[in-house]
Amino acid sequence: MNGASREALASAREQLDALTDNPSVDAAKLAEELAAVTALLDREVSLRRVLTDPAQAGEARAELAGRLLGSRIGGPATDLVTGMVRARWSRSRDLADALEELAFSADLVAAQRAGALDDVEDELFRFGRIVGANPELRRALTDRNAAASAKTELLRSLLGGRANPVTERVVIRLVVQPRGRSLEAGLDALSKLAAHRRDRMVAVVTSAVPLSEGQRERLSASLTALYGRQIHLNLDVDPEVLGGVQVRIGDEVINGTIAERLDEATRRMAG
Repeated sequence: MNGASREALASAREQLDALTDNPSVDAAKLAEELAAVTALLDREVSLRRVLTDPAQAGEARAELAGRLLGSRIGGPATDLVTGMVRARWSRSRDLADALEELAFSADLVAAQRAGALDDVEDELFRFGRIVGANPELRRALTDRNAAASAKTELLRSLLGGRANPVTERVVIRLVVQPRGRSLEAGLDALSKLAAHRRDRMVAVVTSAVPLSEGQRERLSASLTALYGRQIHLNLDVDPEVLGGVQVRIGDEVINGTIAERLDEATRRMAG
């Protein structure tokens, strides 16, 4: 997003935080209702355009949204949506994209309240690794011709009783409503949102063998000191790295694996 949409999203995030700071607000219900509005705006493109039409006064757009949605969603969700509709958006789709982000964020708030945000982060990471290692599963989850009910049933059979309910909800939503985005990109965006809930960065750490608790603590402390922010470690084991660790934070890679050192030595010898 850029321009007006970026400012509108920033304001909407603040509104969401203000709402969810109130313990009486049901964050999981709020997430479900925001996701339903997102799906509605994806289906009804003309409505989305009307609600973001810069030629109409913001208050008039908000009044229309309130009339259309007030009987379908609760007060907190209505207040949040009408506040967003009052704002200016650079593109009509940006409103739906912002609503989707807030829906996922509200679910993560529910996990955080339950003391389960770490579990959800780890489960999202592990699920992404499972999908990446199982092409048949990925095809089943991303098949455009497969019914949403079949995908939901498959995911519930995989995650039900094994993962946190928040993980199950957000993954099902991501698969059933991909909104033109790859499954991998969606999972990555969810992981970043989860990290943002506690103002942390996410580091994907790959090692040949599982790291000990002491090694994890030392690595986390070193990365926190290096980046000046708390770092959440997503741990992956790959015997092909031979030894050492590879750390990926966003687009930056810190490679200390034996395999990389051997490759570098080979390149120097060839040169």
